[in-house]
Amino acid sequence: MFCMAIIAIAAAIASLTGIGAALGMSHATSKAVESIARQPEAAGKISSSLMFGLIMMETCAIYSLFVAILLIGKIA
Repeated sequence: MFCMAIIAIAAAIASLTGIGAALGMSHATSKAVESIARQPEAAGKISSSLMFGLIMMETCAIYSLFVAILLIGKIA
């Protein structure tokens, strides 16, 4: 019973990384838009760097969701 509670807490913590990823993506996007507004000629470089960063953050969120699902599967 105690082990199941620990697994449930671990799954909850793993799912919380989705919130962190969403906050990081919103912050990165707002800074990129601000940078493009200040320097429109650098829009291509900023956009490509933004896309790379967003892909990395989204990958982290997907992996954490996968870990949370695996942990919940251990309980059931």
